[in-house]
Amino acid sequence: MSFWIRKVLLALIILPLAAPTLAEDSAAEPEVQIRYGEKETHYEYRVNGELVQIKVVPKIGPEYYLVPSDTGEWVQSEKPRILVPSWKLLEW
Repeated sequence: MSFWIRKVLLALIILPLAAPTLAEDSAAEPEVQIRYGEKETHYEYRVNGELVQIKVVPKIGPEYYLVPSDTGEWVQSEKPRILVPSWKLLEW
């Protein structure tokens, strides 16, 4: 058999085995639901269906986060509890 045919056959065998691993990794990423309001926008971050933090972006003023405390209440924080990859490409 040709070298390239062996490579293609090997890839066809290995690819289906790697697919479930990729699906499991994407399940751990947070889901973000955006709710727009008149005075502020809320970004709700959920992991496995559980609400883990809320990012509040008011029209006026700095953004802040609401994170659950040990008592079960939501407290204000300046830093996020989970880190979501983001990039600032352009700012005026």
